[in-house]
Amino acid sequence: MRIEQLEYIAAVTRSGSLRRAAEELHLSQPALSETVRNLERELGVDLLERKRSGAKVSDEGRELLPYIMGVLDAVDRLRGAAGDQHRTSRMVRLGTVNTATVPLVIPTVREFRAAHPRTQVELVGAQQSEIHRGLLEGAFDLGLVNYLGGDDMPPGFETTELLRGRPVVCVRPDSPLAARAAVDVDSLLAEPLIVMRSGYVMHRFVHRLLDGRTPSFSYSTDGAEMGKLMVAEGLGATVLPDFSVVGDPLERRGAITVRPLAGDSTDVLLVLQSRPSGPVARAVSDLHALFVRNARARGRPGEHPPGPRGR
Repeated sequence: MRIEQLEYIAAVTRSGSLRRAAEELHLSQPALSETVRNLERELGVDLLERKRSGAKVSDEGRELLPYIMGVLDAVDRLRGAAGDQHRTSRMVRLGTVNTATVPLVIPTVREFRAAHPRTQVELVGAQQSEIHRGLLEGAFDLGLVNYLGGDDMPPGFETTELLRGRPVVCVRPDSPLAARAAVDVDSLLAEPLIVMRSGYVMHRFVHRLLDGRTPSFSYSTDGAEMGKLMVAEGLGATVLPDFSVVGDPLERRGAITVRPLAGDSTDVLLVLQSRPSGPVARAVSDLHALFVRNARARGRPGEHPPGPRGR
């Protein structure tokens, strides 16, 4: 049970409907409804009465409302007694698509921990849809998400662009593709291909790149980190954003390298997203600021990071 869930029930009671509560909280109605359903399952009580015309607090929910308000009042008193301490979080939860985990996330988390030694950082690898749901429901404080150039940003989130790069072919240095200055689609199709599972931006990009053509053999994996390890072990090539590979420990040790895609100028964006409503813990805002600073050290938003290094 989370405080946000109780606050959502209080908002539905105060506004008189799920729709108006969602507008007040700056949440989508489905996200608010699902959060309440999770609380109902935990309590074993239907807190909302759902009809085609909408949803409102049920009779059982009204009976429990004094207890809910009692908890919220106690939390307010605790925060007041603690003064500004309630803005210093002991836990920061970060949902991340792992195309940037090693080159950006790890150095940033290391620096954050040096400044906040008593704050735990929870890193959760997830797909974009799962990260958005977690941000809306309060399960994540921040989310790292990829988009392709031209994609519409979803409403309801504060979005900060961190990196802008290009898709590249990631291969072992002894691969025939590594001998090329750039890799065309025909050459890529001739090699075993490691693709991201459906739901990842790079799965969508590769599907568009191949345009219905089939590689000689393909693997499917859940995220870039496993994809890079499979490349290093000689199972094939993969296509990832350049900022996901350049600076990775495997790339620095010479286990993998990258080559540009011939004739492709697609942009891949890495953005940091958060929910705009409500107070932000100091630790969360500090981690956000570190991500922005470290990303700019790698390449300013709107510019491409240092180009792929050959071997």
